[in-house]
This record gives sequence, structure tokens and C-alpha cells, in this order.
Amino acid sequence: MRSVVLPGPVQLPRAAALVLRGQTFDSSRPAVMAILNRTSDSFWAGNRHVALDDALAALHEAVADGADIVDVGGVRAGQEGEQVSAAQEKDRVLPLLEAARTAYPDLVLSLDTWRSEVAEAAGGLLDLVNDTWAGADPELVRVAARTGAGVVCSHTGGLPPRTDPVAVRYADEEGDDELAVVRDVLRVLTRGAHTALDAGVPAERILVDPTLDFGKTTRHSLTTLRHTADVAALGFPVLQALSRKDFVGETLDLEADERLEGTLAATAVAAWLGTTVFRAHDVRATRRVVDMVASIRGDRPPALSVRGVPPG
Repeated sequence: MRSVVLPGPVQLPRAAALVLRGQTFDSSRPAVMAILNRTSDSFWAGNRHVALDDALAALHEAVADGADIVDVGGVRAGQEGEQVSAAQEKDRVLPLLEAARTAYPDLVLSLDTWRSEVAEAAGGLLDLVNDTWAGADPELVRVAARTGAGVVCSHTGGLPPRTDPVAVRYADEEGDDELAVVRDVLRVLTRGAHTALDAGVPAERILVDPTLDFGKTTRHSLTTLRHTADVAALGFPVLQALSRKDFVGETLDLEADERLEGTLAATAVAAWLGTTVFRAHDVRATRRVVDMVASIRGDRPPALSVRGVPPG
């Protein structure tokens, strides 16, 4: 009988390591970042925690469900909803960050803000500054460096904070709109990461986020997600914020409450293609998906392996 010749192994993208608070997250240990919004107007009603007690209950649940990082926000990302001053944002996020640090000394804490003065006020509590608006405040990355925090570099298509995309189009010298968005994402993320390096943030504390939905149509987001491996090839740990986003809803024609399965499908693809950190509303489901993908990839051993194994 002729032996079967197997092709060479598929070369999977490697997730660059992220090191925060003495913990390392990589392909063998992907991180789940729980979203915790102290707002009344977040796009998904399931993550509106106006009262501090409610926010703390959500924090405890997220940690119990397997969150490695908790990302605290005080302002809705989109242009709809209430206007929030920097002082109001501090009043929302600082008490929660303080309580979280007291309750969980080893938990990685992140702040979702584009304002340097808010990050400065929270500096002693933070491990990560999640700048979802691509350096709109150029001082923000320097605050992260001064306080020893990591930073998320994002891509928003050049839009300022709290701007929803309208009539978005990407074009470059290649004349290919579908791939032009990917090239723009790679260019902007490279620039952002090197700005962080120049400011003094170590490479292992710099995350790059292609920032789906922001400055993008649904087709742009789907294309960018397919090219996650190209983002990972930049050499920095990748963050994907996919949870219940509009690109999932438009792809499947579903409202935010019905987008879990689509989110998890996108999460599995992103994990397979080299993402390190997954920002999620549904922590337990996301934890299970990314751990399962890590094991299928061969990066993480199964928690148990007793089926078909002789006893003893």
C-alpha cells in the first residue's frame, strides 16, 4: 500500500505577546477584555451601568466568567447620545477603576478614552489606555508612557471622536477600493505604533486595533477582518473589538440583542488569524471560543485529555 504523503503544515499567523501587569498574553493564552460602560446610552442596552453598584456587579460577573482585562468607559463612541465633558467622564470612570483595583489587585485594567486629562487622572490605576480615536489627542500616548501603561493604537479613517462614518470610501494608487482600506489600516496602525514607541511605550505594551465599524462600511469591516493576519504581521499584539457591532448586524440583518452568534463567528476567525486580545460584552462565550480556537491551532493544550486513554 502506498503511503499517504501529507502536505507541509499550514503556517498560521502568530499572535505577538502582550505583557501587562506581569502577565503575558499570546497565542497560547489569548486575552478576553470585558467591556464595562458607565453610560446610559451605549449602543447595546445590556452594557449600560449608570449606578456604581450595578457596574461593580457587572465587574464581578466578568471576572468570574474569565475576563483577563476590564475596559472601563464613560462616553458612548458614536455621535448619538448625551454629550459628556472630561469632568463628567472622570466622575464616571474613576470610582469604578478604584473599586476594581481594590477588589482585584492582579486584574489588568484598561480605560477607554481619547482624552489625555482623563487618562492622567486615572494613571495610577491603569495598565492600558484604549485610545479608540487614533491619537486625536496627541498627549494621550505620552500620558500612557509616563504612567507605565500600555496603549491601543486604532484606525478610524481620519474621523474625529464620536463621528459616525458617512459616504466612506478608500482609494489609493492601486485603485482598488476593497484592498485600499486594508492598506490604509496597516499604514495608520504602523504609524500609531511607532508614535507610541517614540513616546517610550515598550513594544510588548502596544496593541494595534483595526477598529471595525469606525470609519468603515460593513464591507470595509468584513474585508479588514479577513486580513487580520496582515495586521498581526506588523509584529504587535492585535486587539479585535467585534462584539455585537453594526457590521455583524448588517451582515445578518440583526439588531444588537441578536448578534451574539455572528460575533462569535467573527471572533473565531480573528483568533485563527492571530489576534491576541478580544474586546467583548459576552465574556464567558468569548472565553470558550478563543480557548477552543487556541487548542485547535495547537497553541493551547486541552484542559482534559482522558477520552480513549487507558485508566491509570
